[in-house]
Formats: sequence, C-alpha cells, structure tokens
Amino acid sequence: MTITISSAFDAGNIRVARFEGDTVDLEIVNDHLSDFYQWFHFRLAGAAGREVTLRITNCGGAAYPGGWPGYKACLSLDREEWVRVTETSYDDGVLTIRLTPPQDVVWLAYFAPYSMERHHDLVTAIASLPDVGYESLGKTLDGQDLDCLTIGDGPLRVWLYARQHPGETMAEWWMEGALEKLTDEDDPVARVLRRECTFRIVPNMNPDGSRRGHLRTNAAGVNLNREWHAPTAEKSPEVLCVRNAMDKTGVDFAMDVHGDEAIPANFLAGFEGIPSITDRQLKLFNLFGETLERISPDFQREQGYELAAPGQANMSMSTTQLAERFGCVSMTLEMPFKDNANLPDDVYGWSPQRSKYLAYACLDALHAILPALKSAAAERSASAERVDA
Repeated sequence: MTITISSAFDAGNIRVARFEGDTVDLEIVNDHLSDFYQWFHFRLAGAAGREVTLRITNCGGAAYPGGWPGYKACLSLDREEWVRVTETSYDDGVLTIRLTPPQDVVWLAYFAPYSMERHHDLVTAIASLPDVGYESLGKTLDGQDLDCLTIGDGPLRVWLYARQHPGETMAEWWMEGALEKLTDEDDPVARVLRRECTFRIVPNMNPDGSRRGHLRTNAAGVNLNREWHAPTAEKSPEVLCVRNAMDKTGVDFAMDVHGDEAIPANFLAGFEGIPSITDRQLKLFNLFGETLERISPDFQREQGYELAAPGQANMSMSTTQLAERFGCVSMTLEMPFKDNANLPDDVYGWSPQRSKYLAYACLDALHAILPALKSAAAERSASAERVDA
C-alpha cells in the first residue's frame, strides 16, 4: 500500500518534500503572512506494520529551535489518546520520528491538538449549564466568534484567557479543566469562587490561527500578544474586542495561559518592569505562585523567563498591559511542550490531562489567596475614590 500524508483539516500543518521508500522528508508550513512556524499536525496512512522514518527537515529555522532537543512527538491511533514517540531525535536542524504504526491510519502532532470542533462542543456544553452566561465579544478576521463565558456573581473580577498563540494547545486543555471545575456544583472550592468572583473566560483568543494550523499568529500574521498596547480592528480585532470588554468590567485578577517550547517545566511570568508597579501587586503575584507551588507538584518557581528591569517591561503584552492598566495582579502561565522534567512521564510527557489537573490546582490556589485579593481590591477602590474626590 502507498504511504500517504495529509494535513488538509482543522489545525493541520505539514507539506511533503520527498518520498524515498519508507522514509519521508517533510516541512512545517509558515503561519500565513508570517515567518513563524513550529506547529505540525498531520495524518499518516498506509504504513501499518512498516518501519517508517519521518524527517521534518526545516526545524532548524523554526521559531524556537531550542524547543527540539529532548522533544518527543505526539502520536494518536484514535485522536483521543496521545502518546509520545520514543524514537524522536533532533540533529543538525532535522527532527526525525521513527515508528512502526500498528494500523493504517495514525495521527502525529507537536502536541495533542485542540480542534475548533472540540472548542465548539466545550462552549456549547458549558453555556448550556444553569447560571452560565455566554457572549460573543466580536468577530475575527475569518468571521469566527470570540466566545466568552461568564461564571459566578461575586465582586472580584477575574479574567482567564488562552491560546493567543494557537499552536499552544495545552492552553485550551487547561481551559477545559478550569471550566469543568468552576461549573462543578459539588466542588466546595468552585462554590466559594462563584460566590466571591465573577469569571469571564475566553477559552480561545485566536480561533483563526487555530483552524489554520498556525503556531503563533492570527489570520493577518500578527502575534496577538504583542498588540495589547494598541490593538486595531484591521490587524488584531481579537485583542481589541477582549481589551474593550475588560475596560468595561475592570480586572482584579487575570491569567493568560500559554505553552513554552523549550523549558521543561510549568512556571509563571509576571509584570516586573511596568511603570506603576506596586508592592501590593508583587506580593499578590508572589503569594499566588508560592501557593500554587505548595498545591501542585507539577508547578515550580526556579525556572522561568528573565525578569524585566525597572521601567523596561514590554507593554505590548497582555500581562504587563493589564497590570499597568488596572493596577491588578496579572500573570502568564506557561506549560511545556516537552514534559515536566521534575516529574516526568515517559508515555505521555506533558499531556492534556495534566494540563487540566494544573487548572484545578490554579483555581485552588486562587481560592486560597481570596482574602488577600479582596483586601487588595478594596485598597485600590479606596485609592481611586480619593483620587476622584
């Protein structure tokens, strides 16, 4: 049987460069109108029982070549369970995946995909529950809705949003876990969070890039997480719509959920370096991180990004823009494409299920810091009243 490889489906990305027997040379396709590429997702058919070598030959020029050493590709037989391909190696700019498929149709991806169809199923299921609100915040360039779910009716204003970078699919698996926990009527933590907070949740901020199989950009080739200082309807309507909605509601706590290609750990990035940073903001950020580290063995605070110097924060990113704009505590959560090296799993690596468990832990940590968060919100409100007076 002839081997075939295809990617003409939701979130698919690969092109065939050369066939030579059971060895296939492949290339990842750039995001539209962009130099970014790293996400791949394709179907391999007709190779059951054969030793196949797949060589992705342009990995050296990918967005983050440091993400390939130690990386293991994801494989699925049913598009539900995704395991790691042990015989994945990287050398001289080429990612090599060796496998013997047990059946004629198998799927490979950079990480377990989160399709737009699954996204729609998730939004529909959660929006149908009692006391959950739904709103489309606007349209993308491809005409898709920016879905926003509202849960709870408390005074603390919490925004959770994910997949500014569409190839970071672990972010929406995290969202699925967060939504499941927040709508669990029997979960006491969720009950308190719904009473004390109003959650506005955008599970996927970049549906166009998600469907197109992009790593990092939207339909215009724009990195949304560099648009928060000056979003436009022409280039970044996704950010414009979400930021406008935040301006209407205000923000006390915000988390932007991502994935990191290179660092084999879960970590937070904050807002150090913003012009108006306060001790109150930093204490809350550190308290949340310390609490999450105690709760979850999958989280740590030793590895992470370099901190910005005073006054040198990149204000085009959401976490820094929101901390400056609202005086709130905001953060970026990063999860690995590889694995948590401190608690590795040779079969699954970092996985959808572990992403969901980390979401549960993040909400437990938020519950634990509620008194401090409420106190900080009250202080900010009192300070604003004094300024207005």
